[in-house]
Amino acid sequence: MHFWKLSRRMALLSLALAATSAMAQSGAPIKILVGFAPGGSTDVIARHLALGLQQELGRPVIVENRPGAGGQIAAQALKASKPDGQTLFLSNSHTVAMIPLTLLNPGFDAVQDFAPVGLVAINPDVFVINPAVVGNPAAGLREFAQWAKANPGKGNVGVPAPASAPDFAVDVVSKALGSDLKSVPYRGDSPVAQDLMGGQIPAGIGSVGAMLPHAKTGKIRIVAVNGTARLPLLPDVPTYAELGIKGYEEVIFTAMFAPAGTPAALLQSYNAAISKLVKSPEFADKLSGLGITPVASTPAELAARVSHTHEVWTRMVKNAGYQPQ
Repeated sequence: MHFWKLSRRMALLSLALAATSAMAQSGAPIKILVGFAPGGSTDVIARHLALGLQQELGRPVIVENRPGAGGQIAAQALKASKPDGQTLFLSNSHTVAMIPLTLLNPGFDAVQDFAPVGLVAINPDVFVINPAVVGNPAAGLREFAQWAKANPGKGNVGVPAPASAPDFAVDVVSKALGSDLKSVPYRGDSPVAQDLMGGQIPAGIGSVGAMLPHAKTGKIRIVAVNGTARLPLLPDVPTYAELGIKGYEEVIFTAMFAPAGTPAALLQSYNAAISKLVKSPEFADKLSGLGITPVASTPAELAARVSHTHEVWTRMVKNAGYQPQ
């Protein structure tokens, strides 16, 4: 049995190497689709990956931005691509696990239309307040909730996008703390940070990378982080769970996908190259300042992660009473 398993693994490896070699000889570049504009965290990760994969695979690797609709346009482009290994899609979990819950016709099915390649990173978001607006320089999330309850109609919380995990998280926090918080959707977390700094809104939810530089000035304060553990970058910031708020433990992830039907040998080859890059100290250093943690996985582990996230967010969307549009 052991010999059979070893032989099978060697055969798969040979197929992967042969397929990769054939593609390299063709000279055709690998295209990584990104569903967001240049400069955002997903785009930054994609460009670091492209440079590394180009060296690992010995082929040109380019990033093609297809921004719009929370990654939906890029996802549809992947679905329409040939399963020849020349087109990949670097997506966050919002696109593959949340959009199918909030749109009646997203134009793709992540399970049926995509082949998981591998996890790349996790990107927790943070709850941030403007202490000057709240009137308490040491205010935490509970103090903000109390302030919002005492000031009806003022508990606005900026979020990066409508029908996103942060959007629904506002409802989770509001109910848990018995407050009256209202989600205010923006187009990205940078505008949320800007309005927080200017005092137009008293609170917001966004990525660590977007919020931390402003928090370092002292004008805004990071008071909670999602996930199951505190971030090494923010050791003094509690998780929602530590504050007694349940239901927002799931962290945004970033992962690579290929069109369904892409040969398994190619998927394994790409997974091996991506995992090697993701596990390298150089890759971690490039992302650490953004509060992004590199995490590798097998294709099967990524498929399980997508399924789990979809399941958890299904409950969150349902509890918020949201009806797909």
